[in-house]
Amino acid sequence: MFVKKIGIDLGTSNSLVFVPKKGVILEEPSVVAVTIPENRILAVGKEAKEMTGRTPDNIRVYRPLKEGVIADFRVTQAMIKHFISKAVGRFQFFKPELLIGAPAGITSTEKRAIIEAALKSGAKAAYLAKEPILAAIGAEIPINSSSGHMIVDIGGGTTEVAVISLGGIVTSQSVRVAGDKMNLSIINYIKKKHNLAIGEQTAEEVKIRIGTAVLDKEKDIKVSNIRGRDLISGLPRNIEVTSNEICEALSDALGEVIQAIKMVLRDTPPELSADIMDKGIVLSGGSALLRNIDERIARSIGVPCFLAPEPMLCVVKGAGIVLDNLDLYKKTIMRKK
Repeated sequence: MFVKKIGIDLGTSNSLVFVPKKGVILEEPSVVAVTIPENRILAVGKEAKEMTGRTPDNIRVYRPLKEGVIADFRVTQAMIKHFISKAVGRFQFFKPELLIGAPAGITSTEKRAIIEAALKSGAKAAYLAKEPILAAIGAEIPINSSSGHMIVDIGGGTTEVAVISLGGIVTSQSVRVAGDKMNLSIINYIKKKHNLAIGEQTAEEVKIRIGTAVLDKEKDIKVSNIRGRDLISGLPRNIEVTSNEICEALSDALGEVIQAIKMVLRDTPPELSADIMDKGIVLSGGSALLRNIDERIARSIGVPCFLAPEPMLCVVKGAGIVLDNLDLYKKTIMRKK
């Protein structure tokens, strides 16, 4: 079967690929390894991520997307090409149409860069759709109804907050605070409190393992061992950290996400505010999987908050639904080149 349409959630940390009738066929880290002397792409995705922090001088590991937008055009192009070839297989005579999710707050130059990278990677046509809309469709929110719905998509590089009604975004805010910033907060906290240098991967692992957005009660505190380099002696050292320490480390980053939600709510028309109060805030994106994040947001804002089913897949599932009804959505939510 020839693949004519592909949906890609091009994320800062992870990228997912959707093919109609097959579903989500690929979920890989947005990481590319390049050899410096020949400037050749060595590995893409999981294989490249395993090399992070472990490479010799002649190999460099890139994350070509920074805060939801392209930071390195050539490497992004190679990554999209890799995703297309994985989706369509080797022997494909027709170029597929691509639908890519992009942050709501990106500039027209950044949009053009994504479209250009997609076309140069072998796509026949490239469409861009705003991530909050795709996330809402994937979270099974009836976006075309006349009532207001709030979606908060917390990814790797950006957090997208939007109020959606009648198929469009009424008010939105895109902040460049998400999973990456949380990892950095953990690295800095461990450095300051324990005099230990740890890598990004270790920070992410500890966040997934014991991270929480709300302080645990004494009997529920989780503990994890982490290894790093002692900043005083320069030797390897092992320490124990608790879930409450990670909660403390993440406090500022979560505060910025909550501030963005408050700003959007302040700009929301009263009728839609009443709808949101009634229906609650829906959370999607990989970083929404942080334990108790819904409770922290609900507590701070006073509005019910809950996780969408499969939060990490919301944007790519939304892309899949749009691809199945491309003619219906072409005019309303997409921008094409």
